[in-house]
Amino acid sequence: MLHKLIDHSPDLKRLRDEGFEVIVKGPHLLVSSVPYFNTKKEVCYGTLVTDLTIAGNKTGKPKNHVVHFIGEYPCNKDGSQISALMHNNNRTVLSNDIVVDRAFSHKPSQGYSNYYDKITTYITVISAPVRSYDYDISAQTYRLMQEEDTSIVFNYPDTNSSRGEIGFISEKLKNHNIAIIGLGGTGSYLLDFLAKTPVASINLFDADKFQTHNAFRAPGAPDINVLVEMPNKVNYFQNIYSKMHKNIVANNVFIDGSNLIKLKEMDFVFMCLDKGEIKKEIINYLNENGISFIDSGMGIEVTDNNSLLGIIRLTTGVKGEVENLLSKDVISFADGNEDDEYSQNIQIAELNALNATLAVVKWKKMCGFYHESDKENHSLYTIDDNNILNEDFKT
Repeated sequence: MLHKLIDHSPDLKRLRDEGFEVIVKGPHLLVSSVPYFNTKKEVCYGTLVTDLTIAGNKTGKPKNHVVHFIGEYPCNKDGSQISALMHNNNRTVLSNDIVVDRAFSHKPSQGYSNYYDKITTYITVISAPVRSYDYDISAQTYRLMQEEDTSIVFNYPDTNSSRGEIGFISEKLKNHNIAIIGLGGTGSYLLDFLAKTPVASINLFDADKFQTHNAFRAPGAPDINVLVEMPNKVNYFQNIYSKMHKNIVANNVFIDGSNLIKLKEMDFVFMCLDKGEIKKEIINYLNENGISFIDSGMGIEVTDNNSLLGIIRLTTGVKGEVENLLSKDVISFADGNEDDEYSQNIQIAELNALNATLAVVKWKKMCGFYHESDKENHSLYTIDDNNILNEDFKT
């Protein structure tokens, strides 16, 4: 994909064709072997790093004029620092494999319209003292560069994380194999959120068809022809989200006692199902195998004044530590029946989305993406008073 990005972007292609050492790593452009003098008047070589603005399969206009630099501070021939570059000397982690030493600011009156102009302008300023000393010393090495795809799970770079410079935090979510059991309202929103993270794989488990009622409690807006065809849920959602995330795995099965082994290689499991008996089997299996999980649920009912009242529940099971939760009966293992006050199975899109949001936020806390103070394992959100009650804190 990254070679295609260069081929489809005239500015990046021109840099490469003119012999600059261009590498695209996820949402960042790196240009290495940029010659400069250090304070000792020695010839050194550094690397320019800039985040990329991407529009489809090619670059757009750079969002700003700042670049990062890996190396010492570039100097004039007398060893004095080039003042026209000064911005900051803060060592910054952009990703697990990109750590920069400082940032430069050199802004033309009209800004930069493309990355060729931006990069060559900085190279000219940085390398001018060296080239005045020896013109044959150049950043144009014409060396063949092997590109690394550090965002291999995505079909295009995550420029959102790079814009906020939190790519190194997002990488805490890498190498996780995630399962979603149940692709109803909450499960489908979970997929929508998780597909935007660099997890290794997202494994979907559901044997139901995608029907008209699903369209009103899931993200997106399906064409009526899709509803006529009634595809399998997992295949329908896989087709959509595989456009973004490469490793969406569709399992057109219900998880039951005969196929629990499918969960053994998972690092985390999100449970979004109504069937209580199999839920108990799944939790016992996850507990035995030391696999953490989040069980999501909600109960909505019609009040006497014809409005809706209810609770959204989130219960977290941490690797092999669920006995306390099970003893408190916070997870219902009853299957729905006609006497169940929630037998209508009322679901509303925004509540499904909120349930999924709370689940993903909790999971990200467990991964260290968000800071976590209380480490609660059970929480209830009540709609009528907009209150979240946290329980079962980890000591």
